Amino acid sequence: MATILRKIAKQVLSRTTFSNLAMDRARDAAVDTIGCMIAGSSDESVAALTRAFDGEIAGAGQARLVTGGSASPSLAALVNATAAHALDFDDNFHPARAHASAVLVPALLAVLTRGKVKSGRQFIEAYLTGLEAQAAVGFGVNPSHYNRGWHATSTVGSIGAAAGVAQLLGGGEESLAAAMSLATSFACGPKGQFGTTAKPVHAGIAARNAVDAACMALAGLSGRPDILERQQGFLDLFGGDEARGWEGLTFEERHIIESRGVVTKRHPCCASTHRAIDALLDLKQEHGLLAGDIAGIETKVGISAARNLAYPNPTDEMQARFSMQYCLATAFLKGSLSLSDFTRQEIGRAEIREFMPRIDMQSYSGDEEKGVERLPHIVTVTTLDGRIYRKSRLHAKGSLEAPMSDHERKVKFIDCLSWANRRDPETSFQQLRSLPDFEPLSYDSAFWSLIFQTATDPDTGQRSIEV
Repeated sequence: MATILRKIAKQVLSRTTFSNLAMDRARDAAVDTIGCMIAGSSDESVAALTRAFDGEIAGAGQARLVTGGSASPSLAALVNATAAHALDFDDNFHPARAHASAVLVPALLAVLTRGKVKSGRQFIEAYLTGLEAQAAVGFGVNPSHYNRGWHATSTVGSIGAAAGVAQLLGGGEESLAAAMSLATSFACGPKGQFGTTAKPVHAGIAARNAVDAACMALAGLSGRPDILERQQGFLDLFGGDEARGWEGLTFEERHIIESRGVVTKRHPCCASTHRAIDALLDLKQEHGLLAGDIAGIETKVGISAARNLAYPNPTDEMQARFSMQYCLATAFLKGSLSLSDFTRQEIGRAEIREFMPRIDMQSYSGDEEKGVERLPHIVTVTTLDGRIYRKSRLHAKGSLEAPMSDHERKVKFIDCLSWANRRDPETSFQQLRSLPDFEPLSYDSAFWSLIFQTATDPDTGQRSIEV
């Protein structure tokens, strides 16, 4: 009987063609992630990494860094994926309970090294391979794994991404299975780190581990192909009390990105806040609510969401991204959330701080959640004159069920590049959308100038004039 990893490897390699819908959605996810990566490139978490590894960042490395210069593929994956996740604006992928693209895209970019010539289409196909592998790994352990406290971005995400990297590097079925097995040995990341600069580094560690595992596998290293399901394996140790295993794992003819999609974030904060934010903004618009009308706002969310949102009184911008009170208050008062709302100056604004105590958060009970994959998040607004308005959201804006338009995607991308002080973000957006047609997609191709918009001296790695 085939092991789970071999079953996954065989499945993802059996897809030799992809529908236009799958390719378009993968392209949109990659472009969105690149925007988030550029926006996060100057975040403190990324700056700390570049200081920590300053001696290994130069101009003669094999892989490009979004911060400038180059480094080894491993280090490039670590830095760039941390940047992609730093502002918590990158997408979510429910089957894996992971920030799938923040791991996958930087990991794949990291192996487009000197001398490696790939096409944009090969890049997108490898992304789809890694995404399907993430979904398959997540099938056996989630949501129990995630609810237990594991940050699946750096566990499930890393294992699946290793398959995508190995496929882009030309690996076959054995290599993909070996890469995923090795990545299982690297799995890590407690959700207790949410609200700190360690949290975005989880995505960086996952991307680095995916790159390292794939390179090791192609060099001949291997682990047990049954490491997911065997005793003392991933399910046994990481699954949690209610993990179902992979006995019922099947694959549809449609790719997972067609049937489930990824959730493009509308708001630059923890996804656990998004459905409540959307519901509150709906109520505000539908009933013409003003701040002076509000006596109280109650939210009811999932247990894991309530645990993620551990900062009712945030003291810095990272904590604010994991604060239901701050996110709801700011969204209600301003009508939307943008990257500029998550700065030290903004989180201390008096009008927001005065509004936050009106917001309360409760969670479903264990009995209510038992056996249910997904419950709606509910917002109840009570006005000073006694009116009560209630709204529930099962899906956030940006999901397959409530998709963002191309215009909304462009507005988000422009926000990201403007945050990073990049020139002409609209042109970059349009050009990056032709990613599947880039040929070749290599270390020195024009593609990279769209990400960096700087000329880099090949000898020193110093950033100079804008392209």
